[in-house]
Amino acid sequence: MAELPDYQALMLPVLKAAGDAETTASAVVERVARELGLTEEQLQEFLPSGKQTIITNRVHWAKFYLGKAGLIELVSRGVFRATERGKAVLHERPPRIDNAYLSQFQDFNDFIAASRRPSKSTRVATLVPVAVPAAASALPEETSPDERIDSALDEIEAGLRDDLLDRLFSIQPQSARAVFFEKLVIRLLVAMGYGRGLGQSAMHLGGRGDGGVDGVVHLDALGIDRVYIQAKCYDRDSTIAPSQVREFAGSLDDKKTNKGVFITTARFSRAAEEFVGGIQKQIVLIDRDELTRLMIMFGIGVRPARVIEIKKLDEDFFEE
Repeated sequence: MAELPDYQALMLPVLKAAGDAETTASAVVERVARELGLTEEQLQEFLPSGKQTIITNRVHWAKFYLGKAGLIELVSRGVFRATERGKAVLHERPPRIDNAYLSQFQDFNDFIAASRRPSKSTRVATLVPVAVPAAASALPEETSPDERIDSALDEIEAGLRDDLLDRLFSIQPQSARAVFFEKLVIRLLVAMGYGRGLGQSAMHLGGRGDGGVDGVVHLDALGIDRVYIQAKCYDRDSTIAPSQVREFAGSLDDKKTNKGVFITTARFSRAAEEFVGGIQKQIVLIDRDELTRLMIMFGIGVRPARVIEIKKLDEDFFEE
């Protein structure tokens, strides 16, 4: 009986399936099961959390890393296919694709480097997806178990942040996505405690006649102190120019306030950031990285998947 392949051993089968036609993770699992002769018992082996089968989890991570290397792309929710780069790799007929093979692609190296940078967020174990990360096994042996855990959690969170953006951009048509994003931003600010954490203190204003703003949050009971919101769901690789931020700053004059939040799925240019730093208005810029970090921290678009409790020696117990 064949053993369950690890996620790196699944990279080539996943890419082959994506190269043949648009496919899904569940279809790849069925294909791998047929090709490797996996038994029904093996297909029903679950992770310790009991919420996902091991084979499905490993296919997910194989797909994820192939995507980070630019070999596959998301077509719609849950559906993916091989890119031109992925098809070129298949044409070369590699005997195996793994992390070492993917390291020839700069996109993959950039992602791994970014996922291992120290996270600004407080670690919340209940908000990360169940997964079998690669980072821990790739660390030097001299690192401590705590360091390996932190590195693995960093990589898992980086994957979740990408999944949040992928899911958002899968919403069609684009007009529906824009409205969904504007409402998402309102929910996030309320979850963060703005508007006293009350939904009725935050309103969605997007649409015709919105005056250049997409939402407003009342910071006091009477609505005297207000923060206006600009929410732009742009391509994640695009850049917000200073002119766009300047227009938003001008719209605050019309609203007779000097407080605003500009949130986007893109990035802000350095000039845009410098513009905000040079004016008297209090405008906070939140780009795609900060947005997904805050969504995870405040539980927007994510749910608990697994709780792990790590215990340590209680010295006080032995001194009684």
